[in-house]
Amino acid sequence: MARGATARLFVAVDPPAAIREELHAWARDAAAGMAASGAAAVRAPLRLLDPQALHITLCFLGARPVAEIDAVGAAVSGCAAHVGELSLGAPVWLPPRRPRALAVEIHDRDGELARLQGALASAMAQAVGWQAERRRFKAHLTVARVRAGGVRRRRGAGAPELPAAAPALPATPPLSFTPEAVVLYRSWLSPAGARYEPLAACELITRDR
Repeated sequence: MARGATARLFVAVDPPAAIREELHAWARDAAAGMAASGAAAVRAPLRLLDPQALHITLCFLGARPVAEIDAVGAAVSGCAAHVGELSLGAPVWLPPRRPRALAVEIHDRDGELARLQGALASAMAQAVGWQAERRRFKAHLTVARVRAGGVRRRRGAGAPELPAAAPALPATPPLSFTPEAVVLYRSWLSPAGARYEPLAACELITRDR
């Protein structure tokens, strides 16, 4: 292993396979609708993510020393918590002003996912000194990436944004699920897209325990 090697790490919860497949189908229909609209604002297609790659990121650690992986995994394993039912919300472009991704909001009715995210952020800070972003956590699930020059609206030179008359996105499917585990992933980047390798997991607590 090269000295000073790093690993791109993040912590997430995964929807069940059936939910991921339905979201992938929804994203495929949304991309097809945008392409068929012929809108001048749509300058390049969306790149759909594979169903198995769909997840809800709780903590994106970025490039960390490989030597920290064990400590990060141990911190994740110590964050058992109860997270109740989550449901799909509206589609959103992220970030709103210069979108690079199409995502779906995740409704966390009881706030348990947000509390788990806060506990994980504190555990990461204690384990390896990682500092969370200052912006408030908003659960979402990315389903597609916007290719360079994709969706934009002009408000003056050099300010690409969403078009004023963007093609309407289809309603997201009315689905809900209860996550079963929180997982530490390593992201391997390639021209074909990212591959996610699970490194550690912590089973979430169910109500009957």
